[in-house]
Amino acid sequence: MNPWYREPWPWILMSGPVTVVVAGAITAWMAFATADGLVADDYYKRGLGINAVLKREQAAAARGIEARVERASGQVRVRLRGAEPPVLFLNLVHATRAGYDVRLRLERAADGSYPAALPPLAPGHWRAVVDDPQGEWRVVQEGLHAAREGPHAARGGI
Repeated sequence: MNPWYREPWPWILMSGPVTVVVAGAITAWMAFATADGLVADDYYKRGLGINAVLKREQAAAARGIEARVERASGQVRVRLRGAEPPVLFLNLVHATRAGYDVRLRLERAADGSYPAALPPLAPGHWRAVVDDPQGEWRVVQEGLHAAREGPHAARGGI
């Protein structure tokens, strides 16, 4: 008769629990090594601030303020209807990675639009938020996508 470690059945029976322990260790390492960008530490305070943000969007709607964000050849241009402030702020907000967000200061041009140089954007879903410097109103444009480099880069939004 062979010793137990020379038989295949003990090794086959131990392989399941060993696999689970290794997979658990890898999962724990991934959980601690990567940042969770979607979870906020101050989620309660952010939730309370939503009403203030909604009031700013309602103020823009009440005043009839509309904004259209356009992108062309490394530049972004905001066309505003219903208001003419000398300066605007444009926040380009990435859907899942807060570290990719971009804030631009736009000055009014002679044609009434607000142009600015656009830094390269990471691929993904983007939202454009246009607001005035006093923080009285804001307009949100949803569903903007980062254009890819190449011959089809001019199609689509941001």
